[in-house]
Amino acid sequence: MIKRIEKTKIMHRVVVSNGIAFLGGIIADDVSVGMQEQTAQICRKLDAVLAMAGTDKTKLLSAQLFITDMKAKDAMNAAWLEWLNGDDLPARATIGVADLGDPSILIEVVVTAAV
Repeated sequence: MIKRIEKTKIMHRVVVSNGIAFLGGIIADDVSVGMQEQTAQICRKLDAVLAMAGTDKTKLLSAQLFITDMKAKDAMNAAWLEWLNGDDLPARATIGVADLGDPSILIEVVVTAAV
């Protein structure tokens, strides 16, 4: 069975199948701030979206963090590690990208989690 949660114009925010929640890309609401605060905003949004899927950050399996400036990786990591318990870290990739559709968007995060 496939469960789709929170339809947008182009996708569903979450698709759950076989005990795995696949989240679409999440960006910050206020993109006027720097990398650390955008990452912190995304983490708070992840908490809410994971809850919609019946899971939470302790069940993260993998994460892909797309960032436009690798020099800001330390700031991103600071917010990321503040959000996560060091024992429940997912497999992760940080991917440098040239553009996320708007120059103010510094990071987009995609995660999967067990349900």
